[in-house]
Parts: sequence; structure tokens; C-alpha cells
Amino acid sequence: MAVAVTSLETRAARVAPPNIILFMADDMGWQDTAVPFWTQRTPLNDIYETPNMERLARQGMLFTQAYASPISSPSRCSLLTGTNAARHRVTNWTFRKGQMTDGADDQLSPPDWNYNGVCQNVGTPNTFVARSFVDILHAAGYYTIHCGKAHWGAQDTPGESPLHFGFDVNIAGHAAGGPATYLSERNFGHDAEGRPTAQFAIPGLRKYWGTGTFLTEALTQEALAALQQWRTDYSDIRDTSRLEERHPFFLYMSHYAVHIPIDRDMRFFYKYRRRGLSEKEAAYASLIEGLDKSLGDILDWLDRNDQAENTVFLFMSDNGGYATGTEWRDEPLYTQNAPLRSGKGSLLEGGIREPMIVRWPGIVREHTRCDSYLLIEDFFPTILEMAGIRHYRVPQTVDGRSFVPLLRGTGDPSRGRSLIWNYPHVWGNRGPGIDLNCSIREGDWKLIYSYKSGQKELYDISHDISEQHDLSTARPDLVRRLSRRLGKRLRGMKAQRPTVKATGMPCPWPDEL
Repeated sequence: MAVAVTSLETRAARVAPPNIILFMADDMGWQDTAVPFWTQRTPLNDIYETPNMERLARQGMLFTQAYASPISSPSRCSLLTGTNAARHRVTNWTFRKGQMTDGADDQLSPPDWNYNGVCQNVGTPNTFVARSFVDILHAAGYYTIHCGKAHWGAQDTPGESPLHFGFDVNIAGHAAGGPATYLSERNFGHDAEGRPTAQFAIPGLRKYWGTGTFLTEALTQEALAALQQWRTDYSDIRDTSRLEERHPFFLYMSHYAVHIPIDRDMRFFYKYRRRGLSEKEAAYASLIEGLDKSLGDILDWLDRNDQAENTVFLFMSDNGGYATGTEWRDEPLYTQNAPLRSGKGSLLEGGIREPMIVRWPGIVREHTRCDSYLLIEDFFPTILEMAGIRHYRVPQTVDGRSFVPLLRGTGDPSRGRSLIWNYPHVWGNRGPGIDLNCSIREGDWKLIYSYKSGQKELYDISHDISEQHDLSTARPDLVRRLSRRLGKRLRGMKAQRPTVKATGMPCPWPDEL
């Protein structure tokens, strides 16, 4: 597809396009940090040491109501395409070509969703065809680096490789949604001959095998090496006759941390044990601090190489933390999202509200916070606008709205906007708000509808962040209005719903009950 963009050569005389870094955590909850994303500190904020997240928050804008999908692949596909998950239909996690990942339910069957993920070419069944914002950046002259988790396409499909989406460099990105192990002593999931010993074995990184280098650190070192290569090849061009050779970079630093397995990062583990945390809690805290060290190492590289002032830095997570109020596979809980309720896989706040910070020198005022809400698909138009790219052609519908006005203080795109989630699946964990539901957030109000039971829950998020008080009985008028809005939006996006096994009929839309 042709893209209507302003070339970097033309724009160079007016303004230098910024470098852009998107630092994405995996399964990091709203409370897995020393930074308070609420109106007050909580005991959880005092457990973790994340000085570099605090540093980033001091230098930029903290978002208190940043949302994603409850599961990884839907979030990441929305990020890449700008399309709501209900529309792109990659509504559960992807892995093997042609295979669903749904858990079983005794009453309902899942829809025929896009379990092969997204790609930029037609021809693969059960795939959403879209153009990535990375490909648009690349066409405009950006040097594009992917490092870490991808999880956009199933194995043996075009979307399995980040290179398919416009990245110049791919470090360790493939179809899997998590690491086999963080331990180089286990060769990140390979035997001595290089054969995978686990389905989530991390590709590449062989030079780190057996060195004692934790996966988070290995990825960070590779990302820094890629940035150094960019500096060598592109950043020092000052001859105005060679401006076409000067390319800003886009780094997608997409860590596998803090996804299971909860391996110990021994650089930090014993510090948390000495504080009285259990072994599992200390291991999880070590994953968090290792992630924070990576953040600091990249920020330090920008400072050392005089790139900080011309680099936009975005920090985000792809879904809520693993705590759902129950045990996971009979293992004790090792983290919590309180005051948020539930966690990953749930449409309650603990499953979808994320830690997010943006630093944009010269644009974003330091040490500020934004209480307006946004959804992960908004990163697509936002990053392109940051790069100065306002006009482009893509085959997909872009549902995202740029949050640049929030960063500049010139407007609020959340006003009058409804956020939509659709999860017509069984994930496999247990806990409130998990499986077979859809939801709408409009202003302070949030409605959750269960496809299985037909139950509707209504919460006033501004006064009940923990979603303890279901007001559906007290406000039937509001339930009807939000149900109509949610049903209309889902049908308009050609969203999918489960089927009742006994009748073969689809479950009712929320406004049909």
C-alpha cells in the first residue's frame, strides 16, 4: 500500500524528527512499581525498587488510566495496527498456526477468531491483514529495531517475524508469548547443540548461553549494541548534501519480563529475601528490578550519546499483572494489583489498567500526570504524529486516537469517547471478571457483560476503583444505555461472540437481554 508521508529530506530543514523508544513490559501490573499510579502510595509501591521508573516519571507525564486488553496478543496486535481487538479479532493469545488456544467450557464454544494473528499480506486464513505503524515509520526513513517479545503472528505465518512488519533489526522476536526460561545456564530453552527443549525457547542470543547472563540483561545489551550501530551508521551525518542518509531510530524494547516463569534474577533476589519476602515474591521482585535496570541503562545511553533531548520515550505494559485473587496452577500468589480487583485475563481494572509514562523533552512538562483514559490502540496514531507523519494509507480501520493533545495540553481525546473490550474466550486462569465477556467504559462508568450468564455489572470507576459496588440494580437506565452503546459498537466492528453448544446459536449481544 502506498503511504502519503512527508519525506525526512524535505522536513529536515524545518525540524528534526525525533527518535522514538517504546519500552513495553509483559504482564506488568499497575502496582508492580515504586511509582504510585493512584492518588496515594500503597504498601505495594514500597515493596519494589524501581528508581528508573521514578526517574522517568519525574522527567515526563504519568498516565493514571492507560488501558490495554486483558491478554497479550490482542493488546500487541492493537498496538501494531491501531485497530480495536473486537475488530481485528485476534482476541486470544496466538502461537501455533491453525490452532486455537481456548480453554474448554461446558456450555459455550469460542468463535472462529483470528488465531493466526496479524500480517501485512493476504493469503493466510484466520489472519487480520493490516499495515503496521512500524512499516510506515520505515517508509519515512526511520531505522527500526525490535528487541524481545513479538507475539503478533502464529508460527510459520508471515506475522511471526518482526521483519515482516518493517523492522530493520529483529532481536529474539518470534511467535511465542513468553520465555521458556530467563536463565542462560539453560541456554534460554535449548540443548547444547542448539535444539529447542521447550516450545517457548528464545531464538538467537547464543553468545550468552552458559554465561550467567539473565535474559533481561542479554536483551538490553543487544538493544544497546543496535543503538550503537545506528549511531555509527546514521547519527553523525552533518553534511547537508547527505541529509537523506540521516535517519532517526525507532526502538521497540519489548521485554519478556515479567511473564512467567518466575525465575530469579540473582542480581537482586537476595535483597528482597532479606526483607522478608517469600522465595516466589522475591523472585518476582527481582524480575521487576531487572526490568527497571534495563530502563535505566537505555536512558543512560541516550544521555551519554547526546540523544536524550531528541528522543521520545514511552513506557507501557500489555495487560494486567498475574494476580487474580486466586492461586495460579496451585502456586501461591506472588504479586497483587490492589487496590485494583483481579488481574490478567479479566476485564476488571486489575486485568486491563497499565503503568504508563511518556517523556518528550520540550513538549511534555516534567513531573506531570494525566487522568484522562486511553487504550493501547491509540499508540498507532500517536507515534506517527510524534514522527511528523499525519497522512498515510492503510487497509485497516484505525480505531485509535492520538493522545498527543494530552501530551501538549491542547485537548482531551477521551471526552465523549467509549472504550470497548471483547473477550469471547476461556483463558484458563480463575478469578473474577475472567472469560467470556465484553465491556464498555464511558466517562466514569464501566459496564461488564457476561456472554455465559447474561449478567451485567456496573461500576462508577471514579468513586470505586476496586469495583466492589455493583450498581446495575440501582441504575437500570444507565445499564440499558451502556448496553445499547456496547452492542451497537460491537456489531459495527463485526465483533465475534461465543456459541451456545446446546442450540448452536450465538450468545445474545448485551442489548438483546
